[in-house]
Amino acid sequence: MAWTNKVLRVNLSEGTCKSEPLNTEWAQDYIGQRGLATRYMVEEVDATCDPLGPDNKLIFATGPLTGTMASTGGRYSVITKGPLTGAIACSNSGGFLGAELKSAGWDMVILEGKSDKPVYLYIENEEAQLLSADDLWGKSVWETDELLHKKHQDPQLRIAACGRSAETGCLYAGVVNDLHRAAGRSGVGTVMASKNLKALAVRGTRGVGNIKDPARFMETAREQKQVLADHPVTGEGLPTLGTQVLMNVINETGALPTRNMREVKFDGARKISGEQMLEVRKTDGRPNLTTNAACFGCTIACGRISTIDQGHFTVENKPQYWGNSGGLEYEAAWALGADTGVDDLDALTYANFLCNEDGFDPISFGSTVAAAMELFDIGAISTKETGGMEFNFGSAEALAWAAEKVATGEGFGADLALGSKRLCEKYGHPELSMTVKGQEFPAYDPRGIQGMGLTYATSNRGACHLRSYTVSSEILGIPEKTDPLVTDGKAGLVKAFQDVTAAWDSTGLCLFTSFAWSLENVAPHMDSACEGDWDADRLMETGERIWNLERDFNMRAGLTAADDTLPKRLLEEAANTGPAEGKVSGLAEMLPEYYKERGWRQDGNLSDETRERLRLPG
Repeated sequence: MAWTNKVLRVNLSEGTCKSEPLNTEWAQDYIGQRGLATRYMVEEVDATCDPLGPDNKLIFATGPLTGTMASTGGRYSVITKGPLTGAIACSNSGGFLGAELKSAGWDMVILEGKSDKPVYLYIENEEAQLLSADDLWGKSVWETDELLHKKHQDPQLRIAACGRSAETGCLYAGVVNDLHRAAGRSGVGTVMASKNLKALAVRGTRGVGNIKDPARFMETAREQKQVLADHPVTGEGLPTLGTQVLMNVINETGALPTRNMREVKFDGARKISGEQMLEVRKTDGRPNLTTNAACFGCTIACGRISTIDQGHFTVENKPQYWGNSGGLEYEAAWALGADTGVDDLDALTYANFLCNEDGFDPISFGSTVAAAMELFDIGAISTKETGGMEFNFGSAEALAWAAEKVATGEGFGADLALGSKRLCEKYGHPELSMTVKGQEFPAYDPRGIQGMGLTYATSNRGACHLRSYTVSSEILGIPEKTDPLVTDGKAGLVKAFQDVTAAWDSTGLCLFTSFAWSLENVAPHMDSACEGDWDADRLMETGERIWNLERDFNMRAGLTAADDTLPKRLLEEAANTGPAEGKVSGLAEMLPEYYKERGWRQDGNLSDETRERLRLPG
């Protein structure tokens, strides 16, 4: 039945690790990973709790297809109440940690309470124990990984850790596994550090069993891998350029947010694009991109491994950054680059390395730096506040310096670690924060891609493209082409993408497969692997149930319909160039229709009919 039917419950306050059976009834209703862990959160956590207090819980969850032969079946999620937003937080990661946890025999790990001293959780199959992390506290993710591998003398040990940024209170710190894969958004790593938990170290040798129909599952996996191989995005675009395939595409569409979203097109986009990463540098004769990288079971291999020019100012006398590490993804390249006006590819790569090394979200970081640059530009802050650094748009030096300071929480780095909402509030200009529910925007301007405006405004974890990627339809024409500049029909489109994504994220599969697959392709994986009858309609309904459960948690946490909005800039300041020139976001036209599509009251709360139809807890 694909689930291991085992949950590891770790009480950090008491120092205990106990096994308990998975709630299989909930698994049938919420699948696993994002959905099932949220159901546990709703049951066990007071939505009004302090995200950084001991009453909050942190859940590492796999899906039923995690660790299987399904392509991209290596995903896991970290679920908690996020400190950046005060909303439900679910951050998804790839790499090998999820599959290792499943292979050790666990569907999820629930971490509760707070240790009175630094610890890490060591799991070897059915055995789990909390061990001292006194020697790891204050170390980066990379140092922690090296020390734990050395201590346990096991090269196959898979490690997820929080870095120094989480320890010093950066509100957008993530959990990094396998050195450069991350559950990166919403501050899940900050919650981890608040519990004095430094890392999870996992070794699993049991493998993944319990597949309902192994022969049919293997045939399904084989067939669907071929679908991925034959598709131009998953078979060619992503393997060749990774997610950076989008940089020039979105820029030419006139929807690349630039200089804190003042503009919608970046003249330096080509210099920080996927194509540029492949170019051989004149200075050292090497390209920025060294090789591809793939997560467990992945047949796409969209990951990037990069190097920095050894003569670049960021790494002079820093040989630890000369080697290979996780390269730029599109969202990171945009946030560190176009949003700050920086077109120095090596500077972006260096800042991204620091995000990996010390575990903080490059999207929130880059967007916060962009907000600081605008504050500097209008005179709201000066070198007095920044510690002498000129925070001008386009300054690669300021970007690299800021990453170093956020990593350690020193000086102005502590202000930047607050995120752009709190930073801009502190310096008297909240309107300059490009956030929803406190979380920074990703790399798509809602004036040029109207569906993304509604996506951001209604996202349960704050501004996010991975909760409803209408770019797929509005720009790429997948599964069908819609006009990015119109609002008609976008409420239904966003709802459909949100529900599909919620189900997808709960299976253990990577969302990137959705460029080639629909739920019709996912359903046979689930049906041959899991107990019960699974088809596309059931998956869609399950996704809707998960979305509404998250929404209900948020409303209990104190969020309201007023939080389903966008910054004033996007609602009132029109795009200044490109196809969307003269347009603002049409959120006001889309939101009432969206509420109606959702079956919500106009105050944003779930109606009794919707709650009953989806069988949600009271």
